[in-house]
Amino acid sequence: MYQFDYQAPDSLEAALAALRENDEAKIVAGGMTLLPTMKLRLARPEALIDINRIGSLAGVTEKNRAIVIGAMTRHADVAASKLVRDRIPGLADLAETIGDPQVRNRGTIGGSVANNDPAADYPAGLVGLGATVVTDRREIAADDFFTDMFETALEADEIITAVHFPIPKRAAYMKFPNPASRYAIVGVMVAETHDGIRVAVTGAAPCVFRVTAMEDALKKDFTPDAIAPIAVDGAEFNEDIHASAEYRAHLVNVMARRAVAAVG
Repeated sequence: MYQFDYQAPDSLEAALAALRENDEAKIVAGGMTLLPTMKLRLARPEALIDINRIGSLAGVTEKNRAIVIGAMTRHADVAASKLVRDRIPGLADLAETIGDPQVRNRGTIGGSVANNDPAADYPAGLVGLGATVVTDRREIAADDFFTDMFETALEADEIITAVHFPIPKRAAYMKFPNPASRYAIVGVMVAETHDGIRVAVTGAAPCVFRVTAMEDALKKDFTPDAIAPIAVDGAEFNEDIHASAEYRAHLVNVMARRAVAAVG
């Protein structure tokens, strides 16, 4: 580690002010991604602005037919929330598959969403459920929020405050996890929302994406057999020691069929 300034404001306004005072400052929530990258010298912010003391950014509520989850809500709290389990059980299941107990009890939904790791679970949850990311100044549809690997629509001095999940008719998340990290080698959220069918994939490509061919097929016949013949082009998929691009393409179909079966 190296020397850096540390601040722990107790209000959103103070955190924003600190962030705007230093172009090289970074927000730290659970620290599950930022701190390891700092240890490896892959990130070297001059200052860390710890937002753990801002109590207003945590919690789960229901408002206007949506589940509202504060940005500082831990993965474990999302998984354990009776409200989430009752209204969107597929989202609670997703949160329960993240990492290990230490990660789930420290990591936050806002931190995961802001970081946009290509193998993170929440991007598929947000896009698959048609969620909206709320910041200190605006609302961003999940379809527009995730832009590329580790990149989002967030401005440098913008802070996520909450995520709004419209309550779907039904939804399920299935993933093929890395056996060590539990990150998604491929994860698929399938949801029947009030606006139609959505199929979102994480882990396979540099950024979360939707499979419109599967969505169209499921609109006509919501069964695993309806999407079984649909092949996903893996030409630009991620490839590493754990899975080839071709294998990831195969897993997209397998996980999607399992999610449809779980929903049905």
